[in-house]
Amino acid sequence: MKFFALAMFLLLVGTGAIWLLDRFYLRARRAPGEPEPWWIEYPKSFFPVILVVFLLRSFLVEPFKIPSGSMLPTLLVGDFILVNKYTYGIRLPIIHRKIISVNAPRRGEVMVFRFPEDPSLDYIKRVVGLPGDRVEYRNKRLSINGTPVSMNPNGEYTYVESGYNFVSAQLLTEVLGMVNHAVLIQRDVPSVHLSGVRKFPFRENCAYNEQGFVCTVPAGHYFLMGDNRDSSSDSRYWGFVPEANIVGKAFMIWWNFDEFGRIGQMIK
Repeated sequence: MKFFALAMFLLLVGTGAIWLLDRFYLRARRAPGEPEPWWIEYPKSFFPVILVVFLLRSFLVEPFKIPSGSMLPTLLVGDFILVNKYTYGIRLPIIHRKIISVNAPRRGEVMVFRFPEDPSLDYIKRVVGLPGDRVEYRNKRLSINGTPVSMNPNGEYTYVESGYNFVSAQLLTEVLGMVNHAVLIQRDVPSVHLSGVRKFPFRENCAYNEQGFVCTVPAGHYFLMGDNRDSSSDSRYWGFVPEANIVGKAFMIWWNFDEFGRIGQMIK
């Protein structure tokens, strides 16, 4: 995604420069009726198209593809989703600097963000903790600021992981903020794999043990988790997401080659 954005920007600059050069200099030097050279005609034709696509992707809506099962059952591997780029503020493309504040993320929203350990990668998870929140996850139960999050059993869910491993998990409905959404829990998997917890900024804000963890979210940061709780690499392991890393809010599935019925579904 980052390479594509940079490539689009360079194409925009290149075609735009040729358009300006022709508009204010080369056109006047051509003889009446002389056709445009191909190296002017093609860039001028592509420039408005590239400009529109670049502006749409940078400031309004950007498509993403779901590469893993960490957000099952909400998002499936192979889902193509749309991300609202302005909900959380207007940011300059390429350098990602926010220039206009709009809304702050809310608990329960599904967010795309640049991975703190490698900002060239885009991740997608659900917002669990806001700045200042005390997030606790013990024995597969989530609590925010001392209040347990409502979870209601909703049957079983079976899926196939990479390598053709069948996984059977408990399906539950969780109420996080104003959002009712589904989560998966595997009873025989620990709440957190302690060996997988890395060093990360503000690591001192967290305490881990065999039953789970408790973290206080620092100012300007967010705590995110996958809906597939026991098959997700998330803030439990690599820490908090800085506000500067936010890309946007996922809001709709626009395509899935294997399940056409998912097309047009809103993400909740």
